[in-house]
Amino acid sequence: MSFFEINHPVFRSYVLANAPLKQLASGFAWVEGPVWFADSGCLLFSDIPNNKIMRWTPGAGISIYRDPSNFSNGHTRDRQGRLISCEHGERRVTRTELDGIVTVIADRYKDKRLNSPNDVIVKSDGTIWFTDPHYGIMTDYEGARAEQELPCNVYRVDPRNGNIEAVVTDANGPNGLAFSPNEDRLYLADTGRMFGGDPTHIRAFNCSTSGTLSGGNAFHTITPGVADGLRVDTDGNIWSSAADGVHCISPEGELLGKILVPETVSNVCFGGRALHQLFITASTSLYAVSLNRRGVNLL
Repeated sequence: MSFFEINHPVFRSYVLANAPLKQLASGFAWVEGPVWFADSGCLLFSDIPNNKIMRWTPGAGISIYRDPSNFSNGHTRDRQGRLISCEHGERRVTRTELDGIVTVIADRYKDKRLNSPNDVIVKSDGTIWFTDPHYGIMTDYEGARAEQELPCNVYRVDPRNGNIEAVVTDANGPNGLAFSPNEDRLYLADTGRMFGGDPTHIRAFNCSTSGTLSGGNAFHTITPGVADGLRVDTDGNIWSSAADGVHCISPEGELLGKILVPETVSNVCFGGRALHQLFITASTSLYAVSLNRRGVNLL
Protein backbone atom coordinates (compact mmCIF):
# COMPACT_ATOMS: atom_id res chain seq x y z
CA MET A 1 0.00 0.00 0.00
CA SER A 2 1.34 3.45 -0.90
CA PHE A 3 2.13 5.89 1.88
CA PHE A 4 0.79 8.81 -0.13
CA GLU A 5 -2.43 9.81 -1.87
CA ILE A 6 -2.51 11.79 -5.11
CA ASN A 7 -5.21 14.44 -5.45
CA HIS A 8 -3.54 16.47 -8.20
CA PRO A 9 -1.00 15.25 -10.80
CA VAL A 10 1.65 17.75 -9.66
CA PHE A 11 1.88 15.97 -6.29
CA ARG A 12 3.50 12.99 -8.02
CA SER A 13 6.60 15.12 -8.52
CA TYR A 14 6.67 16.11 -4.84
CA VAL A 15 6.89 12.60 -3.37
CA LEU A 16 9.45 9.88 -4.06
CA ALA A 17 8.34 6.26 -4.31
CA ASN A 18 11.74 5.01 -3.08
CA ALA A 19 11.82 7.37 -0.07
CA PRO A 20 9.45 5.75 2.43
CA LEU A 21 7.91 7.25 5.53
CA LYS A 22 10.14 6.31 8.48
CA GLN A 23 9.29 6.14 12.16
CA LEU A 24 12.33 7.64 13.91
CA ALA A 25 11.20 7.22 17.52
CA SER A 26 8.11 6.33 19.53
CA GLY A 27 6.80 5.84 23.05
CA PHE A 28 5.98 9.48 23.84
CA ALA A 29 2.71 10.86 25.24
CA TRP A 30 1.84 13.64 22.75
CA VAL A 31 4.56 15.16 20.59
CA GLU A 32 4.54 18.66 19.10
CA GLY A 33 6.62 21.62 17.97
CA PRO A 34 9.44 20.19 15.78
CA VAL A 35 12.25 22.60 14.88
CA TRP A 36 15.40 21.79 12.87
CA PHE A 37 18.86 22.98 13.97
CA ALA A 38 21.01 22.71 10.85
CA ASP A 39 24.16 23.96 12.60
CA SER A 40 23.82 21.28 15.28
CA GLY A 41 22.46 18.62 12.94
CA CYS A 42 19.52 17.79 15.18
CA LEU A 43 15.78 18.16 15.61
CA LEU A 44 14.10 19.40 18.79
CA PHE A 45 10.47 18.64 19.60
CA SER A 46 8.17 18.66 22.62
CA ASP A 47 6.66 15.75 24.50
CA ILE A 48 4.14 18.01 26.20
CA PRO A 49 2.44 15.82 28.84
CA ASN A 50 5.82 14.41 29.93
CA ASN A 51 7.11 17.99 30.32
CA LYS A 52 10.21 17.49 28.16
CA ILE A 53 11.88 18.87 25.06
CA MET A 54 13.45 15.96 23.19
CA ARG A 55 16.35 15.90 20.74
CA TRP A 56 16.71 13.59 17.75
CA THR A 57 20.13 13.34 16.11
CA PRO A 58 20.83 11.25 12.99
CA GLY A 59 22.91 8.24 13.94
CA ALA A 60 22.51 8.86 17.67
CA GLY A 61 18.75 8.79 18.11
CA ILE A 62 16.79 10.29 20.98
CA SER A 63 18.06 12.24 23.98
CA ILE A 64 16.56 14.79 26.36
CA TYR A 65 17.25 18.43 25.60
CA ARG A 66 15.32 20.04 28.50
CA ASP A 67 13.62 18.51 31.54
CA PRO A 68 11.41 20.03 32.81
CA SER A 69 10.33 22.17 29.87
CA ASN A 70 7.45 24.07 31.48
CA PHE A 71 5.18 22.00 29.24
CA SER A 72 6.61 23.58 26.09
CA ASN A 73 4.64 23.23 22.88
CA GLY A 74 5.68 25.01 19.65
CA HIS A 75 9.22 26.13 18.79
CA THR A 76 11.08 28.07 16.14
CA ARG A 77 14.41 29.88 15.74
CA ASP A 78 15.04 33.58 15.46
CA ARG A 79 17.37 35.26 12.98
CA GLN A 80 20.30 34.78 15.35
CA GLY A 81 19.65 31.04 15.61
CA ARG A 82 18.21 31.13 19.13
CA LEU A 83 15.44 28.79 20.21
CA ILE A 84 12.04 30.46 20.69
CA SER A 85 9.56 28.37 22.70
CA CYS A 86 5.90 28.50 23.73
CA GLU A 87 5.41 27.31 27.32
CA HIS A 88 2.03 26.17 28.60
CA GLY A 89 3.25 25.77 32.16
CA GLU A 90 4.48 29.32 32.69
CA ARG A 91 2.04 30.76 30.12
CA ARG A 92 4.79 32.55 28.24
CA VAL A 93 7.05 32.74 25.19
CA THR A 94 10.78 32.44 25.87
CA ARG A 95 14.09 32.68 24.05
CA THR A 96 17.03 30.45 24.88
CA GLU A 97 20.14 32.56 24.50
CA LEU A 98 23.30 31.15 22.95
CA ASP A 99 24.78 30.75 26.44
CA GLY A 100 21.72 28.77 27.61
CA ILE A 101 20.07 31.51 29.66
CA VAL A 102 16.29 31.65 29.16
CA THR A 103 14.80 35.11 28.49
CA VAL A 104 11.07 35.85 28.76
CA ILE A 105 9.74 37.46 25.57
CA ALA A 106 6.06 37.71 26.54
CA ASP A 107 3.92 36.52 29.43
CA ARG A 108 1.27 39.25 29.74
CA TYR A 109 -0.91 41.45 27.60
CA LYS A 110 -2.54 44.55 29.13
CA ASP A 111 -1.55 43.34 32.62
CA LYS A 112 -3.31 39.99 32.17
CA ARG A 113 -1.64 36.60 31.93
CA LEU A 114 -1.44 34.93 28.55
CA ASN A 115 -3.43 31.71 28.18
CA SER A 116 -1.08 29.01 26.90
CA PRO A 117 1.11 30.08 23.96
CA ASN A 118 0.99 27.37 21.34
CA ASP A 119 2.91 28.03 18.11
CA VAL A 120 5.46 30.67 17.10
CA ILE A 121 7.20 32.00 13.99
CA VAL A 122 9.72 34.78 13.35
CA LYS A 123 9.42 37.22 10.46
CA SER A 124 12.47 38.42 8.54
CA ASP A 125 12.30 41.76 10.37
CA GLY A 126 12.84 39.91 13.66
CA THR A 127 9.30 40.28 14.99
CA ILE A 128 7.96 37.26 16.84
CA TRP A 129 4.41 36.08 16.09
CA PHE A 130 2.64 33.56 18.32
CA THR A 131 -0.79 32.06 18.95
CA ASP A 132 -2.36 31.98 22.40
CA PRO A 133 -5.31 29.58 22.58
CA HIS A 134 -6.65 28.20 25.86
CA TYR A 135 -5.78 24.54 25.29
CA GLY A 136 -2.99 24.33 27.89
CA ILE A 137 -5.12 25.72 30.74
CA MET A 138 -8.34 23.82 30.08
CA THR A 139 -7.06 20.52 31.52
CA ASP A 140 -4.11 19.24 33.53
CA TYR A 141 -2.81 17.07 30.67
CA GLU A 142 -0.62 19.61 28.85
CA GLY A 143 -0.01 21.99 31.74
CA ALA A 144 -2.25 23.06 34.61
CA ARG A 145 -5.91 23.96 34.60
CA ALA A 146 -6.31 27.66 35.31
CA GLU A 147 -8.52 30.67 34.75
CA GLN A 148 -8.55 32.17 31.28
CA GLU A 149 -7.81 35.90 31.52
CA LEU A 150 -7.58 36.86 27.84
CA PRO A 151 -9.33 36.02 24.57
CA CYS A 152 -7.60 33.56 22.26
CA ASN A 153 -5.51 35.94 20.15
CA VAL A 154 -2.53 36.00 17.82
CA TYR A 155 0.21 38.37 18.98
CA ARG A 156 3.23 40.09 17.47
CA VAL A 157 6.20 41.07 19.64
CA ASP A 158 8.95 43.49 18.66
CA PRO A 159 11.99 42.12 20.54
CA ARG A 160 13.80 45.45 20.22
CA ASN A 161 11.44 47.18 22.63
CA GLY A 162 9.22 44.38 23.99
CA ASN A 163 6.04 45.88 22.52
CA ILE A 164 3.29 43.28 22.17
CA GLU A 165 0.27 43.75 19.92
CA ALA A 166 -2.80 41.59 19.34
CA VAL A 167 -2.95 41.22 15.55
CA VAL A 168 -5.78 38.64 15.24
CA THR A 169 -8.59 38.88 17.78
CA ASP A 170 -11.45 36.97 16.12
CA ALA A 171 -10.13 33.40 16.15
CA ASN A 172 -11.77 30.68 18.22
CA GLY A 173 -8.64 28.59 18.74
CA PRO A 174 -5.60 30.06 16.98
CA ASN A 175 -3.02 27.33 16.55
CA GLY A 176 -0.41 26.82 13.80
CA LEU A 177 1.21 29.74 11.97
CA ALA A 178 3.26 30.08 8.79
CA PHE A 179 4.30 32.86 6.42
CA SER A 180 4.36 32.48 2.65
CA PRO A 181 7.88 32.52 1.16
CA ASN A 182 7.81 36.29 0.49
CA GLU A 183 5.89 36.97 3.73
CA ASP A 184 3.00 38.70 1.98
CA ARG A 185 0.57 36.15 3.39
CA LEU A 186 0.10 34.74 6.90
CA TYR A 187 -1.58 31.37 7.32
CA LEU A 188 -3.37 30.63 10.60
CA ALA A 189 -4.85 27.30 11.65
CA ASP A 190 -8.00 28.00 13.66
CA THR A 191 -8.64 24.72 15.44
CA GLY A 192 -11.67 25.95 17.41
CA ARG A 193 -12.31 25.99 21.12
CA MET A 194 -11.63 22.86 23.17
CA PHE A 195 -14.84 20.89 23.71
CA GLY A 196 -16.59 23.26 21.26
CA GLY A 197 -18.24 22.90 17.88
CA ASP A 198 -16.64 25.86 16.16
CA PRO A 199 -15.76 25.89 12.46
CA THR A 200 -12.17 24.75 11.94
CA HIS A 201 -10.13 25.90 8.98
CA ILE A 202 -6.91 27.47 7.77
CA ARG A 203 -7.25 31.22 7.31
CA ALA A 204 -5.14 33.40 5.00
CA PHE A 205 -4.29 37.02 5.82
CA ASN A 206 -2.62 39.55 3.57
CA CYS A 207 0.46 40.88 5.33
CA SER A 208 2.01 44.24 4.45
CA THR A 209 5.73 44.95 4.70
CA SER A 210 5.03 46.72 8.00
CA GLY A 211 3.24 43.64 9.37
CA THR A 212 -0.31 44.95 9.10
CA LEU A 213 -2.83 42.18 8.43
CA SER A 214 -5.98 42.29 6.30
CA GLY A 215 -8.41 39.72 5.01
CA GLY A 216 -8.36 36.54 7.03
CA ASN A 217 -11.01 34.59 5.17
CA ALA A 218 -11.22 30.80 5.31
CA PHE A 219 -8.57 29.43 2.94
CA HIS A 220 -8.87 25.65 3.29
CA THR A 221 -10.62 23.15 5.55
CA ILE A 222 -8.77 20.00 6.56
CA THR A 223 -10.66 16.73 6.58
CA PRO A 224 -10.45 14.38 8.34
CA GLY A 225 -9.41 16.07 11.56
CA VAL A 226 -8.23 19.65 11.86
CA ALA A 227 -5.25 21.77 10.92
CA ASP A 228 -2.85 22.08 13.84
CA GLY A 229 0.76 22.81 12.83
CA LEU A 230 1.76 23.79 9.30
CA ARG A 231 4.80 24.80 7.24
CA VAL A 232 5.42 26.15 3.73
CA ASP A 233 7.76 25.03 0.95
CA THR A 234 9.70 27.30 -1.40
CA ASP A 235 6.91 27.26 -3.99
CA GLY A 236 4.37 28.40 -1.40
CA ASN A 237 2.60 25.07 -0.89
CA ILE A 238 1.27 24.56 2.64
CA TRP A 239 2.00 21.29 4.43
CA SER A 240 -0.55 20.83 7.21
CA SER A 241 -1.21 18.29 9.91
CA ALA A 242 -4.40 16.23 9.68
CA ALA A 243 -6.00 13.20 11.31
CA ASP A 244 -4.82 10.88 8.52
CA GLY A 245 -1.38 12.36 7.89
CA VAL A 246 0.05 15.47 6.26
CA HIS A 247 -1.92 17.34 3.60
CA CYS A 248 -0.22 19.40 0.88
CA ILE A 249 -2.28 22.43 -0.18
CA SER A 250 -1.52 24.76 -3.08
CA PRO A 251 -1.25 28.56 -2.63
CA GLU A 252 -4.73 28.67 -4.23
CA GLY A 253 -6.18 26.45 -1.48
CA GLU A 254 -6.42 23.20 -3.49
CA LEU A 255 -5.59 19.87 -1.86
CA LEU A 256 -2.74 18.41 -3.94
CA GLY A 257 -2.07 15.23 -2.02
CA LYS A 258 -1.49 13.52 1.29
CA ILE A 259 1.31 11.73 3.10
CA LEU A 260 -0.51 9.03 5.03
CA VAL A 261 0.67 8.54 8.61
CA PRO A 262 -0.64 5.82 10.97
CA GLU A 263 -1.08 8.28 13.86
CA THR A 264 -2.81 11.65 14.17
CA VAL A 265 -0.35 14.34 13.07
CA SER A 266 0.15 17.40 15.26
CA ASN A 267 2.88 19.34 13.48
CA VAL A 268 5.61 19.31 10.83
CA CYS A 269 8.83 21.06 9.88
CA PHE A 270 11.38 20.88 7.08
CA GLY A 271 14.98 19.96 7.82
CA GLY A 272 17.84 17.71 6.86
CA ARG A 273 20.78 18.29 4.54
CA ALA A 274 18.87 20.29 1.90
CA LEU A 275 15.70 21.11 3.87
CA HIS A 276 14.11 18.34 1.82
CA GLN A 277 13.08 16.14 4.73
CA LEU A 278 9.69 16.62 6.32
CA PHE A 279 9.76 15.82 10.03
CA ILE A 280 6.37 14.86 11.44
CA THR A 281 5.24 14.77 15.07
CA ALA A 282 2.26 12.43 15.34
CA SER A 283 0.62 11.40 18.61
CA THR A 284 3.23 9.15 20.26
CA SER A 285 5.88 9.10 17.52
CA LEU A 286 8.33 11.07 15.40
CA TYR A 287 8.38 10.37 11.65
CA ALA A 288 10.30 11.68 8.64
CA VAL A 289 10.03 11.44 4.87
CA SER A 290 12.30 12.78 2.13
CA LEU A 291 10.52 14.87 -0.49
CA ASN A 292 11.28 16.45 -3.83
CA ARG A 293 10.51 19.78 -2.16
CA ARG A 294 12.50 22.19 -0.01
CA GLY A 295 11.06 23.97 2.96
CA VAL A 296 11.20 27.63 3.93
CA ASN A 297 13.27 27.62 7.10
CA LEU A 298 15.07 30.39 8.93
CA LEU A 299 18.43 28.70 9.36
